[in-house]
Amino acid sequence: MNAELAEHAELELLAAEWLAQDPDPVTRAELESLLGDPEALRDRFGAKLEFGTAGLRGELGAGPNRMNRVTVMRAAAGLAAVLGPGKLVVVGYDARHNSDVFARDTAAVLTGAGLRVAVMGDRYPTPVLAFAVRHLGADAGVMVTASHNPPRDNGYKVYWGDGTQIVPPIDGEISRAIDAVGRVDELPLGEEWTVLGQNAIVQPYLDAVISLPLGDARELRVAYTPLHGVGGSTLAAAFVAAGFKSPMIVGAQHRPDPDFPTVAFPNPEEPGAMDLALELASAPAVQADLVVANDPDADRCAVGARLPDGRFRMLTGDEVGGLLGEHVLRNTSGPDRLVATTIVSSSLLGRIAEAYGVPYRETLTGFKWIMKAGDGLVYGYEEALGYSVGSDAGLPVHDKDGISAALTIGAIAAQAKRDGRTLIDLLDDQARKYGLHATSQLSFRVEDLSLITQAMERLRATPPAELGGRKVESAEDLAAGAGGLPPTDGMRFRLAGGARVVVRPSGTEPKLKCYLEVVLPVTGEVDEARTQAAEDLATLKHDIAQALGL
Repeated sequence: MNAELAEHAELELLAAEWLAQDPDPVTRAELESLLGDPEALRDRFGAKLEFGTAGLRGELGAGPNRMNRVTVMRAAAGLAAVLGPGKLVVVGYDARHNSDVFARDTAAVLTGAGLRVAVMGDRYPTPVLAFAVRHLGADAGVMVTASHNPPRDNGYKVYWGDGTQIVPPIDGEISRAIDAVGRVDELPLGEEWTVLGQNAIVQPYLDAVISLPLGDARELRVAYTPLHGVGGSTLAAAFVAAGFKSPMIVGAQHRPDPDFPTVAFPNPEEPGAMDLALELASAPAVQADLVVANDPDADRCAVGARLPDGRFRMLTGDEVGGLLGEHVLRNTSGPDRLVATTIVSSSLLGRIAEAYGVPYRETLTGFKWIMKAGDGLVYGYEEALGYSVGSDAGLPVHDKDGISAALTIGAIAAQAKRDGRTLIDLLDDQARKYGLHATSQLSFRVEDLSLITQAMERLRATPPAELGGRKVESAEDLAAGAGGLPPTDGMRFRLAGGARVVVRPSGTEPKLKCYLEVVLPVTGEVDEARTQAAEDLATLKHDIAQALGL
């Protein structure tokens, strides 16, 4: 038997073993239709979804390289093995295809293994699950969501007892335990779990977020979209509970819909995703002051501000991050406060922290690292529209939270409106005080992941001496643990004048991402500095693309 025939026979055997234990008739039928197709079987059985700090995330379908009931039950069994009997786990889920099924399978496996389980009684935002872990004193939490991934995907995110996403070495322990799981049809399954209603967890969450420092200005007209996700009712309830009028919601995107029919990608950062919200905000009968959007699981928040001519400008994650950061520091007290952001976010938060005499730290990309920045954390953010806003009482959610971020930016906008100003005016104030910190991104989406590997190898082998007309003052290989950070795949270039470029592969998508920043002093009009910064960023994009060979 030649090697090709041997591989085909092995794939057919793996598929037969999968079929024998798969409880889902849909994926069984899918897999049966693929028998005899070596390429399709290789795609599903030649690799597997790896469990890491982001849990699991991938396309729905049959086989270990897809998200399905077998994959989820194995993950639950691995988590149960690490936690041990008697521990309490909270399980939440969003509105994606099979999220509720995966949540029930998780509860059945965990209770069958002797753990106590509380399942969220409806489709709620990820921040509510993260809050529930700490509020209920749970040992862990599971959120079934693929966040802003395409409709064909789903995911499985694990939180630990402190309400933060898992980090090493816990992810490795769970991964090894998953690998040791046998057939899922032989796992003991339980039925005795608690179902959490609205009053048990959503109301305490709302009580926590409306206790943030929100001031007393409430006159504000907000246009909002949950992008077919699960944030709509919770965000509206938060605004009303805090004393605001309920936001005006984009009708076509109000109800949760796992197919996301009105957007190409359910991510407010993607081109076109905000079109309907901006259209609503500009309607003569609405004339909103602010546009707000959540991604489908509502852990991220996008913000648009009205310009003097009535148009809206979407703010970058770094611009919102600076506004929220200064608001938190202005409205909290005490010597032990800490703020943090990631190495790919703007350096503006560091300047703000310095002005307020507060420690500042940079972490690796992802809120799992921001939440580990240190004791006394009152604010953390990442440029990808993720924010955790706190008070003197600390952070209500130990993860990014698009609901409390939207509520807080609403409070900032309402106070500015009372003063006859806008969020754009506040951004100009920061530019004059701290320098204009202008950021941008350049992303390369690929089908062949080897192209990303080759580009990173090229960048490491021949790092540029100059980028965007600025001398490269240092080139740091983040894989070596630069700056005392844990090793990660990436390169960071510090340029003259405070500019910087960070290049890293995405952790959740087949993308190579470049994060760019220039810092310009503002001696005249802020708009003139913005124009110059845009030109400088365009030159940086051209040069880094050439250096990568993409």
